[in-house]
Amino acid sequence: MTILTSLLGTKAFGLLMFLQEAAASPESSGADHFTLTEMVKNMGAVAIAVVVVLLIMSVYSIAIMVERYLTYSAAKKQSREFAPRVAQALKNDRIEEAINISDKHRKSHLAMVVSSGLQEFRAHEASSDISGDEIEASKRALQRAIAIKTAEFKRGLSGLATIGSTAPFVGLFGTVFGIINAFRGMKDAESAGIAAVAGGISEALFTTALGLLVAVPAVWLFNYFTGKVDGFVVEMDNSASELVDYFIKNRTKQLKA
Repeated sequence: MTILTSLLGTKAFGLLMFLQEAAASPESSGADHFTLTEMVKNMGAVAIAVVVVLLIMSVYSIAIMVERYLTYSAAKKQSREFAPRVAQALKNDRIEEAINISDKHRKSHLAMVVSSGLQEFRAHEASSDISGDEIEASKRALQRAIAIKTAEFKRGLSGLATIGSTAPFVGLFGTVFGIINAFRGMKDAESAGIAAVAGGISEALFTTALGLLVAVPAVWLFNYFTGKVDGFVVEMDNSASELVDYFIKNRTKQLKA
């Protein structure tokens, strides 16, 4: 028992001495490879290509985010100004004035829908009687306007979704090559110190982090903008329904007259 304890103590002491020597050896300076500057400097061709692709994806997603935010903000602001003005004009049966108000708020999604329906309605208003078919034609005009504006609001969002879903995999591609380079360095090096694998590991860490950094904001903003678009669609549907009610009331007035 004493002999076994002595052997274990000797082995443990030897392992401790080996670790101390490895830490004190020049190879331990390879830890500097894990600074951001050294990571970039020690990247291979594949890692650089992955970083360039991710940076392009990041710039494209940022451009979409800014453009969509400005578009949605302008639509919301102009719609708030447009709604009470056109409601007052229609309340007084001033269709021409309502169309002119719509033309002055071109960035408003409500203005586009209302203008399309009113123009179709005005085209048949000159007739002595507004039939149900003419009201149906106005409904179809409203539906077309809603579909067009919805597609316009969704423009670019598919790009955000694509970037959000693929950027981590692009980063993972760089990660795989970084790990391969780490094992290759371990194989080619005479010793298995940290310097032999630092370059490959730094590539793997950097590309993984960059892929997530590109993907996460894209996913967040895609979900946020999708919610905005859904809200705009509801507003357009409500405006279209109210406008159809207005057409029906006008027809009822003509029939009573």
